[in-house]
Amino acid sequence: MRTITILLFLFVSTITLAQNANDLFVSANSLYKDGKYEEAVQLYEQIESKKLVSTELYYNLANCYYKLNKVAPAIYNYEKALQLNPLNEDAKNNLIIAKRLTLDRIEALPKSVFQKLNENYLQKFTYNTWAVIAVVFSLIASILFLIFYFSYTPTKKRIFFTASMISFFLLTTSLVITYTQYNYTQNIIEAIIFDEEVSVKNEPTENANEIFTLHEGVKVNVLDAVDNWKKIKLIDGKLGWVNAESLREL
Repeated sequence: MRTITILLFLFVSTITLAQNANDLFVSANSLYKDGKYEEAVQLYEQIESKKLVSTELYYNLANCYYKLNKVAPAIYNYEKALQLNPLNEDAKNNLIIAKRLTLDRIEALPKSVFQKLNENYLQKFTYNTWAVIAVVFSLIASILFLIFYFSYTPTKKRIFFTASMISFFLLTTSLVITYTQYNYTQNIIEAIIFDEEVSVKNEPTENANEIFTLHEGVKVNVLDAVDNWKKIKLIDGKLGWVNAESLREL
């Protein structure tokens, strides 16, 4: 009886929390429409603090920061929106516009055919979506194989056997893609520079030599961490160390 009471309490609490978050979201949207961007940001961030995040929440929050001419927070939240939904076209388009406000123009290194394929097509879906695709192909392959097994005519057997083999091949491919995308998500740490100007050092110490500078809004890969320093890599291949407080990881 006590277990049921606890479960019921948790269920009611979850529903209440979601309803409160929805009310905050509606209020924040109204503030945004009225041009009260700072007030809207406060409400959106209240929702974020409750861990009730969504691609729409980050997208709206990014729009507020863009209206306030805060480049780094705008880019950061557009990126967060795309993490949750890589197919969010509005976030993609607005991210391109927001990046035009950054001071640094960094040219990416030439990409291999596989890297282009991965970026332009495979990363359109999250690893969870690819996992769902793999499950669908496994069901299709199993059904087709069963039909092949119980068929009596040679023609039908050939057709369903071929179809099941193609489905198994697609299943294997989708599993490989799922594993690859999962590893990429777990191992690649991206961050946005938040300080207006950052001195990038050749070593993780304050008195190390400065090798170049970065400005707010630049996206970097975080490779390592030593004390309060982060080793970063730019899309043009440059490496260096910055203070951890100068960036925010995605």
